[in-house]
Amino acid sequence: MDSPAGTSTDTHGFRVGTRLPGTLGRTGVISTPHGEIATPAFVPVGTKATVKTVLPESVAALGAQAVLANAYHLYLQPGPEIIDAAGGLGAFMNWSGPTYTDSGGFQVMSLGVGFKKVISMDVTGQQDDDIIAEGKERLSRVDDDGVTFKSHLDGSFHRFTPEVSMQIQHQLGADIIFAFDELTTLMNTRGYQENSLERTRLWAIRCLAEHNRLSVERAHRPQQALWGVIQGAQYEDLRRKAARDLTELSRRDRDAGGKGFGGYGIGGALEKDNLGTIVGWVNSELPEDAPKHLLGISEPDDIFTAIENGADTFDCVSPTRVARNGAVYSRDGRFNITNARFRNDFGPIDPETTNYTSQYSRAYLHHLFKAKEGLGATLATLHNVAFVIDLVDGARKAIESGDYEAYRDDFLGRYYAKKV
Repeated sequence: MDSPAGTSTDTHGFRVGTRLPGTLGRTGVISTPHGEIATPAFVPVGTKATVKTVLPESVAALGAQAVLANAYHLYLQPGPEIIDAAGGLGAFMNWSGPTYTDSGGFQVMSLGVGFKKVISMDVTGQQDDDIIAEGKERLSRVDDDGVTFKSHLDGSFHRFTPEVSMQIQHQLGADIIFAFDELTTLMNTRGYQENSLERTRLWAIRCLAEHNRLSVERAHRPQQALWGVIQGAQYEDLRRKAARDLTELSRRDRDAGGKGFGGYGIGGALEKDNLGTIVGWVNSELPEDAPKHLLGISEPDDIFTAIENGADTFDCVSPTRVARNGAVYSRDGRFNITNARFRNDFGPIDPETTNYTSQYSRAYLHHLFKAKEGLGATLATLHNVAFVIDLVDGARKAIESGDYEAYRDDFLGRYYAKKV
């Protein structure tokens, strides 16, 4: 609910809990106007104000503490003014817990070059600033002031600047919002990465100024926390510079009476083998008392690597996306429920993962997908979201109990043995 007119409900904060010895990992608690998030935590993605195919109540029942929606998609449909009139993202989608929105920076990159964010991409010898994916049209152009892009829905043209991104995200009303940044690809040259990093730094200054202005103008709404976004691709000096630069911007903003950054997002396309190294570079530079969000990971080995290098929260569309195609997680690896061998398998999806879907058999789920029944996607999605939430919750509890390494080694040892 909104606070009374003229009052502020800025209840944001972060406190560090138990540290993971010998690493940057830790537990903690992020405070927001709509509740607390115990970290490490996985944040399911509700791109268009919905976790596809499932009810918000079901997502909450699985243990999700927050959801993340997409500013670009909600800007195009239904429009931020509609969500603002509804009372904000949470009220609009009937979600009572904390919410995040991204800035639209990833969509700018995707529209610009047609490459999806693939964490394991190998681009050796392929760097070219003008390259676009085969068969794709360049739908966006970046300049120093912002981005002009063409809607994938109707072909209409739009423009995002740092100020526009802040205005949209304030209207969407999420508890945690991200600064507008340029997300480059691993295809970009070193020179382009340097120029882009400076552009993102200058945009961050503008985001802070507009965020401060809007926070005063909209003081009758629950206050939002703006998180800076660290880019720099695979270059250690650029990643560290970005972290130091944004930390200094936040300090200066607070010294001048502003809100500063409430946390930091670690963005960009990453080579899988360098994930932990890059996250470690960044988090060794950022303030320890600030929460960090790693954008776009969900594979078990990546999650453990990220936790050990200081990431507090994560989001990814993968668990729900693959579920809609019949791929489901189990303690013994991921498998496709549409395979013929599951036609007569009346056991639960994963006998060692207890959640709402445990009452349904593999044979039934196989039937639903073969019959093209929508319930198949719903059940698979619920299962996969619960699986990743449980994985991260287990890691948090293991840090607190001192059993983290044993938990990690057992989990990964089984998951990647591919027994299913």
